[in-house]
Amino acid sequence: MGDESGARRRVARRTLILLALVCAAPVVASYVAYYWVRPAARVNYGELEAKPAPAIAGSTADGTPWRLDSMQGRWILLVVTGSACDSLCERALYATRQARAIQGREQDRVARALLLPVGVAPPPEALLAQHPGLIVAQADPRQWTPALGAAERIHVLDPLGNLVLTYPADPDIRRLAKDLERLLKASRIG
Repeated sequence: MGDESGARRRVARRTLILLALVCAAPVVASYVAYYWVRPAARVNYGELEAKPAPAIAGSTADGTPWRLDSMQGRWILLVVTGSACDSLCERALYATRQARAIQGREQDRVARALLLPVGVAPPPEALLAQHPGLIVAQADPRQWTPALGAAERIHVLDPLGNLVLTYPADPDIRRLAKDLERLLKASRIG
């Protein structure tokens, strides 16, 4: 009988130790993950800006007065170019059109605009026909250069008029669309 009670104690001890290990495993795994496994530094593809958009006033191609803040209330994909709309500008417009279209039923929450310097000819009608709903505006570059930096960029503005993300003029469309999807999903405004 003494041999049998010793065997029971050993089995009970093993069961208790195994139970303690099973309970401690998630805590140990969380410490290992926190201190030794580093996640990617950032999730977004675009460069995070988080600052108010500049007050830009100009006119549309037909001469109608235009202000950037008149577009508030929707997410804005703003293509900024320092010269006439060349092949890089065309790729940026294509990228914004595709990124917006990928949003499906949420695409109505997104507006697109092309900002050109005053005196630069608007894109040809054939190009504009490929981009329905695109707002083409001209303004003095001194209004946007300090805040938006160099030309040939794509900027994402939130519905409250803040600059959120910036992309190169020829971005990875899928990654741009993914960033836009995350913004639309996280925000119920606009």
